[in-house]
Amino acid sequence: MNFFNISAFKSQQQALIKKNLSEIYTHERAHKAAGGSLTGPIVIDWKNGIPIGGHVAIKMPKLNPKNPQKTIDNAQTVINSAMAPSDPSAQDYRVAAQAKTIKNQAQRMQNNKRVDYYA
Repeated sequence: MNFFNISAFKSQQQALIKKNLSEIYTHERAHKAAGGSLTGPIVIDWKNGIPIGGHVAIKMPKLNPKNPQKTIDNAQTVINSAMAPSDPSAQDYRVAAQAKTIKNQAQRMQNNKRVDYYA
């Protein structure tokens, strides 16, 4: 057995781990920065000692009939957070779409309140 090859393999594995970890952390840090107080901590997922992904929990807004503008603002923050990385994942697009639906509902609610006010 050639110990040089084992050493080279370990070195390559360490480089891969550092590269993966850096890319994953950069992606998740973008979510966290854009999501602010609506986000939880960055979590890195590992398999066999290698980072394979990550996530940041975000509080999805609920439709607030008493304050639709707050719902709109929070939904926009979720959208911004989901789309913040330079390489959004399929899950990021799903989260953004869900927040967009909530935002649209709140905007309709807000517009209806304005119509009622002026009626």
